[in-house]
Amino acid sequence: MSQELIDAITDMREEDALKITNDLLDSGVSPLDILNACKAAMDVIGKRFETGEAFIPELILAGEMMTAVSDVIRPRMAEEATSEKLGKVVFGTVEGDIHDIAKDIVVFMLDLNGFEVTDLGVDVPPAKFVEAVKETGATIVGLSGFLTLAYDPMKETVAALKDAGLDVKIMIGGGQIDEQIREYTGADAYGRDAMSAVALAKEWA
Repeated sequence: MSQELIDAITDMREEDALKITNDLLDSGVSPLDILNACKAAMDVIGKRFETGEAFIPELILAGEMMTAVSDVIRPRMAEEATSEKLGKVVFGTVEGDIHDIAKDIVVFMLDLNGFEVTDLGVDVPPAKFVEAVKETGATIVGLSGFLTLAYDPMKETVAALKDAGLDVKIMIGGGQIDEQIREYTGADAYGRDAMSAVALAKEWA
């Protein structure tokens, strides 16, 4: 994993981050490794935010940098896409959370790996997830959340999907999500990164 890229993002040096990304790609580094470095950087910034060392402007700037980096990476990854569709997924960042970077990466990777993804965006209330599953017939739901304030909305969304009697598998991910949070929310599994989410979706498809 490129510590140089992580440092550029956490230091808010956008031009350097883009240059490093291009240099890494040109030297044969996997796009996935670059995305993992980005995720590690966002985890650092997220922790700083929760301890009061970083604020909303830093989160927004970091998000914009991540978007710029993923725009550089996407064309390379699209070359490896599969056209076969494995299943339908509804994905979104839960209510109260406006972070979309991790979500966008997972949605992109699911799409590349043959899933038809309905992306509900950010700050999505439980009822909207229920409605989307009913409309699309999706069998998998992904809930993303970057900050600890996302844990309760995740739990409420899982409960809403179950109360609606929908036969879906639910994965959660983002920020500091771990097995303890998965148990708290009642989700079926959690993914540490985009490839974990893809592996789960393939298992459930």
